[in-house]
Amino acid sequence: MATRPMRIRAVQKDGVTEVKALMSHIMETGQRKDGEGNIVPAHYIDLVEAKWNDQTVLSAQWGPAVSRDPFLSFKFKGGEKGDKVAITWKDNKGESRTDTAEIR
Repeated sequence: MATRPMRIRAVQKDGVTEVKALMSHIMETGQRKDGEGNIVPAHYIDLVEAKWNDQTVLSAQWGPAVSRDPFLSFKFKGGEKGDKVAITWKDNKGESRTDTAEIR
């Protein structure tokens, strides 16, 4: 399912790092019906975690109300140019993906 990597950008300015990420995921709610009237099974991200130098800087629980290919933006204090930020998502079907970006 998760074939495309996340597009992550992390920029540090004045002691604050801003992270923006675009995730590739279908985010199916489980309430839509297909052309034959059958319910399309739910398939959505339910946990997102971001780490900087193995320290968790964001942990979020999501549900089916989040749109397809979600965009996430957040800031945290700290981070130096060259440090790595890793974002991991897990979905309700047990799939997961982790991608990293270097802080600029």
